[in-house]
Amino acid sequence: MTLPNEDRFAEAPISRLVGFEVAPHDADSVRDGKLPLGHAVVSLRCHPHHHNPMGRVHGGLIAALADAAMGIAFGRTLFPGEDFSTIDLKISFIRPVTTGIIRAEARVIDRGLRIGFIQCDIFGPKGKRVATASCTCSTIPGGNGDSLQTTEPTDVASVARGEENSSRSQ
Repeated sequence: MTLPNEDRFAEAPISRLVGFEVAPHDADSVRDGKLPLGHAVVSLRCHPHHHNPMGRVHGGLIAALADAAMGIAFGRTLFPGEDFSTIDLKISFIRPVTTGIIRAEARVIDRGLRIGFIQCDIFGPKGKRVATASCTCSTIPGGNGDSLQTTEPTDVASVARGEENSSRSQ
């Protein structure tokens, strides 16, 4: 079974620059139904150089972590020939973080042919939720992969179960 676009978004230059660590994509767990297709976990070890003037991790960094996790989650649902762009992002901060590892867990809530909705929970070093985020992404045909072979809608969950649309697998 061929999964969509596997993990080409997990190695973004910005992630390396900031120090994000992307959990490996577990294609076997997706195939077995233990993990949803559009799922990603990204973490960051926070240090004082990540602080704002009040001595807490800067909210923009937490938003960037959530954005990275949601982008990777959505990117894992793309087929060859598709790219995407985030068209909106919302984050709500719940409690501050000063040091330790923060972890963003993102999942695609729904994906159509052109639009996807993604949610993300960000957890602090003690496992408590420190923020929640959501975004909407739009697929763009003609990306870094091969060109699309069809414009028919595909249910990505059925692809993960091995029920590929025959026009996509030609």
